[in-house]
Amino acid sequence: MTASNDLPVVGDLDRLAEIVRHDDGGRDLYVRWSRGPSVDTGSTSRDALTGVELPGLSANPLRVESWWGDRSLRLWVARRLYDYEHLRRRQQQQPNVEAWLLRGHELARGPDNEPLVRCEEALAWVAEEAMREAHRLVVEQHGGWRPLNREG
Repeated sequence: MTASNDLPVVGDLDRLAEIVRHDDGGRDLYVRWSRGPSVDTGSTSRDALTGVELPGLSANPLRVESWWGDRSLRLWVARRLYDYEHLRRRQQQQPNVEAWLLRGHELARGPDNEPLVRCEEALAWVAEEAMREAHRLVVEQHGGWRPLNREG
């Protein structure tokens, strides 16, 4: 895995959707919320409830599912970002938690059924503007939609 936090930045939702489109529908692309690849190198995630060390890093897939059909790729990516944006707030005890894009290999599933991955390549940071765009797009789609969040 690239061990540098010195990554390019995906500045907007259109660029992120383009990356997913050109990467076989995001087959091996994931978003991870952490302090970055240099901190994550050589580590794994832990189950927050039990403290059990997991066999990979928790990440959220960008892979477009076949049932999505020819719907908006931009909306798909927006939803993937929006649904998990609470992870940054939940990890406030760790400063500088941000979203970053990686190419990885799924090793197992975590306690919330999230993919546990081995990072093959750190690709880019996801800019705050892309996060704001995702939020706006999802809210415009359905005003009552909320991120997936145990704490409500």
